[in-house]
Amino acid sequence: MDLYPLINSLRIAAISCTIVFFAGICAAYYISGLPPVIKGLLDVFLTLPMVLPPTVCGYFLLILLGPKRPLGMLLKKAGLRFAMNWYGGIAAAVLVAFPLMYRTARGAFEGFDENLEYSGQTLGLSNTYIFWRIRMPVCRQGILAGVVLSFARALGEYGATSMLIGYVPGRTATISTTVYQLWRTNDERGAFFWVMVNLTISAVTMIIVNLLESGKKKTQ
Repeated sequence: MDLYPLINSLRIAAISCTIVFFAGICAAYYISGLPPVIKGLLDVFLTLPMVLPPTVCGYFLLILLGPKRPLGMLLKKAGLRFAMNWYGGIAAAVLVAFPLMYRTARGAFEGFDENLEYSGQTLGLSNTYIFWRIRMPVCRQGILAGVVLSFARALGEYGATSMLIGYVPGRTATISTTVYQLWRTNDERGAFFWVMVNLTISAVTMIIVNLLESGKKKTQ
C-alpha cells in the first residue's frame, strides 16, 4: 500500500497549520482592537475563503503563483515552483484554513477580560509578556480549537489543492485527490480505504474539539 498520500497530506497540514497559527492569532489580535468599520472590512476580506468555492480559491492561487505570472516567475527564479509541486499544497491549505484560525482566535480574544491586561501593565509587565503569559493561556481553549479545526481543514482540502498541484502519484498526491483519482478509475476498494482514513482522522479531530469545548465550559 502506497502511503505517500497520507504522509504528504500530514506534512502539508502540519506546515500550513503552523503558518496559520501565527498568522491567525497575529491578525486576530491586532484587528480585534480596530474601529468597527475597518474591522468589518478586514473581516470580509480575510474570511472570504470560507464562503468561496475551493476551486475559486485555487483559481486565484494560479493567477498569483502560476509559472507564467509575475510572482510565479520570480519565485521560479528563486527555485520555487508552487504549481504541480507538493509544497504548493501548503499555499492552498493556508488560504482555506486561515479564516477558521482567525475567526476562532478573534472570538477568544474578544472574550478576554481586558482588566487582566491593564493589571499587568500597572505591574510594569511588557506587552509581549502579557500576550504570551496572560492573554494566550486564558484564551488557550479557543486557540487550540482553532488549531485543530485548521489542521483538519488543511488535511481534507481538495478543490484549491487540485487546481494548484493536481494529482501526481508519489509527488503531489494527497488523501483527497487520491480518493477522487481512484474513484475516477473505478478503484472503489482503494477509494474506500482512503475515505475511511480521512473519516477516522476527521472523527478524532471532532472529538478533540469537543473535549476542548468541554474544558472551556468547566473553566467558566
